[in-house]
Formats: sequence, C-alpha cells, structure tokens
Amino acid sequence: MTRKIPLLQAHEEGAASPGAEDLLRILDSLDAAVYASDMHSYELRFLNAYGRQQWGEPGGRKCWQVLQEGQSGPCAFCNNPQLLDEQGRPGPAAVWEFRNTQDGRWYQCRDQAIVWSDGRLVRVEIASDITERKALEDALKASHQRVEKLAYRDELTQLLNRRAFFSVCREQLACRRSAEPFAVVLIDVDHFKSINDSLGHAAGDQVLREVARRFRAELRSDDILCRFGGEEFALALPGNSLAAAAELAERLRLALSSRPLAYAGQRFDGTASFGVAAASGDEVDLDTLVRAADQAMYRAKRQGRDRVCTTSGVE
Repeated sequence: MTRKIPLLQAHEEGAASPGAEDLLRILDSLDAAVYASDMHSYELRFLNAYGRQQWGEPGGRKCWQVLQEGQSGPCAFCNNPQLLDEQGRPGPAAVWEFRNTQDGRWYQCRDQAIVWSDGRLVRVEIASDITERKALEDALKASHQRVEKLAYRDELTQLLNRRAFFSVCREQLACRRSAEPFAVVLIDVDHFKSINDSLGHAAGDQVLREVARRFRAELRSDDILCRFGGEEFALALPGNSLAAAAELAERLRLALSSRPLAYAGQRFDGTASFGVAAASGDEVDLDTLVRAADQAMYRAKRQGRDRVCTTSGVE
C-alpha cells in the first residue's frame, strides 16, 4: 500500500527536502500574499505572513471576511468554478488582475485548485502587489491618449485637424451605400488677416474659436467639422446632396454674419466664404471632391465674399 505524504513535505520518497516548518518559513518570507481557502465553505485555511500583515489573522473566518471589504457573502467575482474541470476536479491555474476592495491596491493573482491533505478541494492564491506597475501603465495610457489627441485635434478650436478629417471621411466613404450622396464644404473666414493685423493674433484666435463654436451649434453629431488650416474650415456631410449641403452652408453663413464678433470690448462683423461640392455613385474620390469645394469657395471670394457657391460637374 502506498504511503500518503503529508502536506508540505517532499513528494519524492527518500529525497532530502525541507520539513513543514521550513516550507512555512519560505512562504512567510515571500513578498506576496499566499492563502488557501476551502472551495465549498470558503474557510481561510492558511494565510502567510505578508497576508496577515495586510489583512490580519484569519481567526477561523472566511476568505471574503478577511480579504475584502463590505462583503456579506462570497464575492461576486470569485472564480472558484473556473478552477475546476467538467468533472469537478482541479484544472489549470488562472492568472488575473484585481483591485482589492479593502486596501485599494492592485494585485496580480495566480489561482489554482488543489486537493488538501484531508481530501477537501482548496483554492490556493498567490497575489503580488502590482500597484506601481498599474500606475505606470495608466500614466503611459494617458500619455498616449494625449499624443493621439494632439495628432487628431486642433489645439485652438478642439475640432478635428486636417489629418483626422481625411481619415474619418475615408472611413465614412468606405462604409457608405453606393447611392448615398456625400458632400464637402470648404469655408474661409473673410478678411482674417486684417483682424490679426489690427487687433493682434489673440483676437484672431478668439475669432476662430467663436467661429468653430457657432458652426458646431448648427451641426448634427455625424457631420464632420475640422479646422483645415489657418482660417479655413472643412465640413463633410455624409448623406447630403449638393442642394442639402448648400442649404446647411447658408445656415452656417447666417450663424456667423447675423451677430457681430467681439474682442477686448471691440465689436466687428465676421463673415465667411463657402464652397460646396457633392458626389454620389459607387466611387467617390475624396481628393477630387475637396478640390471642387475649394474651387467653389474661391469663386465665392471672387464674387464678393460672405456667400455660398456650389460646384458643378461632380455630382
């Protein structure tokens, strides 16, 4: 008859190995929490020195009473069932990350079901504190988000920039239905250089922010507005025909010209010139559409500014 080897003793017969006290000393020296809890009763059977220092003595309590905060029963996130196979036997280890509800720190947990010396199924967890690593990851993520925002947003107006405009428009064109029209409006703020020259660049910046604000107030959530560069704005209107886009451009023109702009106590008129182009069909070339809208915009400027001109031959 095969002799049973007690828990925490050697699993090779006759091999020189540490005894239970030595193994407990090793577990207590680890810079990580190690615990074992009954998978059915949740009784905490073992907690090493690191864990006792963090959460106190087990004292016959259940794991969720010792390790977590405000629990009136087993934790909703407990993964005990995932540690067993279909026959209810110990399965592979599970590694996951978790923010402890009692001390607020992040831990990487390695959980595994084992058979305890008395035959009961026990969950063993090794939990390493990774709070500093998570803080670094969060800082890097926030940094990447800031960089991405700078790459795709105009810092002054918080609109999309030119790069983002082309990227978003191409995504929209790739998923549009073939018969659905697509319109582009190019907008140039009239006499912008004279504002900068007479009132200073701070006044010019304020004008651009106010133009962006007034335009946004007139648009739908799926309209694509960007600062195209300098005093130019671009607007893409998925699903809009040339006539519908021209009507919207007229609303934007009135939103700007109907009320004076103001800076440092001075009030002055603000107007813009609008060029509109639209296309439909299976293939819509964005670059061609933008060039057509640009030509229409310059025609509006040549005809006296503060007006909307549409292109011909694109739609």
